[in-house]
Amino acid sequence: MDLVANLVADYAMAERAARQGGPAPVPARQLKGNIMTVGVGGSTAEAELAAMRNMRGDVPPIGVDERLRRIARAQAIMQEKGIDALYLDVSSSMTYFTGLKFRRTERMHSAVLPAKGDIVYISPAFEVEKLKTMLSFGDKIAVWEEDEDPTATVTEAVRALGYRSGTIAIDEATPFFTFDGLRRAGNAYTFINAIDVTAGCRMIKSEHELALMQTAKNITLEAHKAAARIMREGITTTEVQAFLTAAHRKLGSEGDPPFNAVLFGEASAYPHGVPYPQTLKDGDMILIDTGAPIDGYLSDITRSYVFGEPTRRQREVWNLEKAAQAAGFAAAKPGNRCEDIDAAARGVIAGGGFGPGYATPGLPHRTGHGVGLDVHEWPYLVKGDKTVLRPGMTFSNEPTICIYGEFGVRLEDHMVITETGARWFTEPAHSVDDPFGLEK
Repeated sequence: MDLVANLVADYAMAERAARQGGPAPVPARQLKGNIMTVGVGGSTAEAELAAMRNMRGDVPPIGVDERLRRIARAQAIMQEKGIDALYLDVSSSMTYFTGLKFRRTERMHSAVLPAKGDIVYISPAFEVEKLKTMLSFGDKIAVWEEDEDPTATVTEAVRALGYRSGTIAIDEATPFFTFDGLRRAGNAYTFINAIDVTAGCRMIKSEHELALMQTAKNITLEAHKAAARIMREGITTTEVQAFLTAAHRKLGSEGDPPFNAVLFGEASAYPHGVPYPQTLKDGDMILIDTGAPIDGYLSDITRSYVFGEPTRRQREVWNLEKAAQAAGFAAAKPGNRCEDIDAAARGVIAGGGFGPGYATPGLPHRTGHGVGLDVHEWPYLVKGDKTVLRPGMTFSNEPTICIYGEFGVRLEDHMVITETGARWFTEPAHSVDDPFGLEK
């Protein structure tokens, strides 16, 4: 049975029952006579979905004016760095600049942005009429037929723009077979990585982007709270994943979560999960890492909490994780470097007796990453990334503590750099006994 479809179909019936005075959920601290973590357990998937309301709000999608400002910024960077043209493949950068979204196949859909002048779209001939319906600005389309080399069409388009030689910056998400074709077709050109242009534009978010990201994160945090309430002994990770997908839909996300990690017990020690489902038992650590898009902008929030009464060990590790996340946040100030955030969070974990470095038990990965249209974007909160923090940069802050054979704890929220320091998008987890701050 499709668990997602079943939950979506059943929530209306539960909603009607709730209006007719159905039984109230069992208080979370009284389940089966056990002491329970506040906000964990006591409800059902059907009841939670019935109570949800759309949180999409009225923040509009990114419009043409903002995309044209992005293109102007890209062209300014290109002129400053001596880049004659930017090649955009099917990627989030193409979406960022043009609004176009394609599924990547072996057939080339792309665009060429010159340092001066109008953008040119590259399309298979039989897709041109469809492409015209998708364009929000620009009308130049270079066409290739099925028996032609599309990479030659790209270099011909660059020549037609007036650049018979020079430098073409290649979208870093371009597949190698496309880049290889461009090298062969364009031997008059020098090809470089486009990251100075793509990341140079995308690392700093506009107020509009921040508003869309805030909406996405608000929705995911609400889905987290609801997922915690449906926990019961015997529930499976796949049931919870299905619920999270249905919850994001009900709350207003534009698509299903592209990642949806639900881990119980020892499996919570594995940062990217395990390839098998688990069944919840009393005393298990629960780790959920999920998010979903609003106008393409992604949320990515992780919560860890205990089903039942935390042990002393679970409590100590959870509190150390919270302190590490807070230390990373405190270091997130304009003028500091990305690696400073990692060092601050990792130092707390090492001070608690874990590590050193990436050794486990401890923090085996970077402290965080940029986020936006991609869930992992530049720059990265890791040793060696000396990118200077600037207002408008957005990051995850998630210094996991992994203890293989026992459990793991990850608390992940996102932050934006402001003129005076970092600002959280979502309120961090409150305490091991009350992770969502329901009794504070």
